[in-house]
Amino acid sequence: MKKTIPAFLLILLAVFLVPINTNAAASTLSELRQEVEEFTADLDSKNNQIAANDAEVAEIQKNIADIESQISEIESETEVLEQEIEESNAEIEEKSEQSKSLFQYLQVSEGENAYLEYIFGATSVTDMVYRMAIVEQLTEYNDQIMDELTQLVEENEQRKEELAKKNQELEQLTTELEAEQAKINAETAAIKDAMPSIEQQKEEAEKQIEYYESIGCSETENLTSCQIRYERNNASSSGGSGNIVPPSASGFYRPMESGYVTQEWMNAGHLGIDLSNTNKTIEIHPIATGVVFAKYYDDYGALVLKIRHYVNGRYLYSTYAHLSSWYVNVGDIVNPSDVIGRMGNTGYSFGAHLHLELTTCDWHAGGGCTWATYQNSTINPRQYIGFPSGLRVWWSGR
Repeated sequence: MKKTIPAFLLILLAVFLVPINTNAAASTLSELRQEVEEFTADLDSKNNQIAANDAEVAEIQKNIADIESQISEIESETEVLEQEIEESNAEIEEKSEQSKSLFQYLQVSEGENAYLEYIFGATSVTDMVYRMAIVEQLTEYNDQIMDELTQLVEENEQRKEELAKKNQELEQLTTELEAEQAKINAETAAIKDAMPSIEQQKEEAEKQIEYYESIGCSETENLTSCQIRYERNNASSSGGSGNIVPPSASGFYRPMESGYVTQEWMNAGHLGIDLSNTNKTIEIHPIATGVVFAKYYDDYGALVLKIRHYVNGRYLYSTYAHLSSWYVNVGDIVNPSDVIGRMGNTGYSFGAHLHLELTTCDWHAGGGCTWATYQNSTINPRQYIGFPSGLRVWWSGR
């Protein structure tokens, strides 16, 4: 069932050309050359930035590995210090017990001063001096051992504290480096986030120039006019190429018999509108008469179809992404009643749905623009297709 379009909207569609975004595609080959030149220069800059980011991340990872090695050494040294501290404390305890025994021997024994008895038991002055020296040396030696052990324990404890502080500093530095790495990775991801890959964007941009040169467009000729002239003149020999002029679109239809909107156009930069259904493999139809312009898997593995429509002397492109299957080929002329594929969950997707885009140009060869311009040429599908207002509002009928 064809959707109902208000009469005034039909009049507007009949009178006016397809709305063109202010960042529209180039009109002439000369303008396209300039666009492609600036675009590829920007891509080269982004590639250089990615390379610089990768190098910086590699250096950060090297520093993190070095820090982890230092932390491992600190942990090993700390274990040795703890063992030495434990052994030193044990030796201090042992020497302390020995000191007690020595002083017990040297001091009072059975009520008498054994120390004095030992001293005065000398048979001569020389013997007395000798005996006094021995007692003094034993006492000094014991005190020296005790002092050395105590100092060792204190030094080890201090070193242990220093290592703990150093370990904390290294862990903090690791955290900071990991945060910096995450920031750089996020910057790289933002550059790479555009679909398709930078390499493919650049390749297709260069193919645009080659395509328009190959069909004989002059530097100042309107690209659409040149393209239409060429394709009409070569329609008999270009069948299946996807470059033939499609029949004029006579109206727009919903791409599914029933469903609901799950995400709006330009919501958080969303280039299209997302549609879903309880039937996760529901048939997908063209929104209008057109010719299949492109068919491919994107960098994330999503099945993508593109259809070019001819409306009031200009091209309009519709994109159908995340399909589970497709039933048409590039160059096929399709009508709103045809089934071009089925809804799916392929590629970067979190549930079965159809991602539908409308643009005034396309970044593939023959589409007339670069990926950057393509992103800025999107049109809200609601301008042409009567979806219910709001999200998850069910519709039935096309």
